[in-house]
Amino acid sequence: MFQTIPEGLTTTQFATIARLYELGSCSQNRLGRLTSMDAATIKGVIARLAKRDLAQTWTDPEDSRRLLVGLTDEGRALAERAFPKAFEITDKTLEPLSEREREVLMELLVRLR
Repeated sequence: MFQTIPEGLTTTQFATIARLYELGSCSQNRLGRLTSMDAATIKGVIARLAKRDLAQTWTDPEDSRRLLVGLTDEGRALAERAFPKAFEITDKTLEPLSEREREVLMELLVRLR
């Protein structure tokens, strides 16, 4: 059975929202690096989230070349609604692995970062 993140979020949109929820606002460039998205992809993801009033952008007052990104109140609320389902999907995905295999997988993923 195929499961998806609720409320019509794509995986890249959810990753972006989750990272912004965790970190607070940051530059669009840094957010792209933290979510492993190139500049064009993160720009598009942010534009789609902003269109849904889930994220907002503004120019960094300290460097007008830098665009900052943050969640709106609705974006934070959506994240809080989506997290339980995302955890459920992760648990279901990792279900075939033993606890030790899950630990090894996480160690390997961290190394790839």
